[in-house]
Amino acid sequence: MRILNLVFHPNLNDSHVNKTWKSQLEESGKITTSRDMYAEYPDFQIDVEKEQKLLLRHDRIIFQFPIYWWSMPPLLKQWLDDVLQYQFAYGSKGDKLKDKDMQIICSAGGQAKNYNGFHMFATVPEVLKPFQLTANLAQMNYAQPLYMFNADACPDDEIRLFGNKWVESIDDPRRGDGLKYVNQRIHEELIAVYPQLGMA
Repeated sequence: MRILNLVFHPNLNDSHVNKTWKSQLEESGKITTSRDMYAEYPDFQIDVEKEQKLLLRHDRIIFQFPIYWWSMPPLLKQWLDDVLQYQFAYGSKGDKLKDKDMQIICSAGGQAKNYNGFHMFATVPEVLKPFQLTANLAQMNYAQPLYMFNADACPDDEIRLFGNKWVESIDDPRRGDGLKYVNQRIHEELIAVYPQLGMA
């Protein structure tokens, strides 16, 4: 599996979380191509042809970014607008991304209670809904998103622990079917705990 990691962080060199995760993924040897998109396009002038060719050469596309105001960084929105063109990503002949996997890896500042879905808040899956809809339109497989809360105050060892989890599963082909993958993992966890409950 050829994996493309597109990292959208306006200040990646000063990042505490995403810089660490990017390095962990690269060091794993599982990532085919890894890119700092703000370093690539500081002027927001995106080379559409280059980006589309890169998409075509990979099987799983990772969008890695910090959640900003319950949304995505501005360059990522610009990239989606420019690169996922009519008759490339969608339209009567727009099937170039069909059956490729879209994987979101994101960090969320603030505690989990700020993403509980009640009152004035929204859950992370709700925040990421535009990506799921984009994947559906482009006929891509939307993998279960990977995310961490409290990114603005998380200790280094916990950041690396999450990064290790991402590395472990990032090339799992089952992730392409999000619902099936979640059900399989739940089943595996239940099987593992049955002996402890005397139900083996």
